[in-house]
Amino acid sequence: MTLPKFILGDNTEHPNAIYVIHTEFPRFIINLENDEVEWFEDFDAEDQKELETETENAIKLATEFYDAEIAKYDE
Repeated sequence: MTLPKFILGDNTEHPNAIYVIHTEFPRFIINLENDEVEWFEDFDAEDQKELETETENAIKLATEFYDAEIAKYDE
């Protein structure tokens, strides 16, 4: 199965939270309600610098994905 790079998620136990799941490295879920990130990867010290750059870009793309998806509902 081929997964999309980003998937939207929600949960009735957290009614105000909106999640964006990033399925490619580095895999994570971001809660857009509070910008909390949960990682699905283990990182070592050598990965730290690359991770900082990748994280910043991936979170920006996740937020842009969410904004684009919501805009489609408004159409």
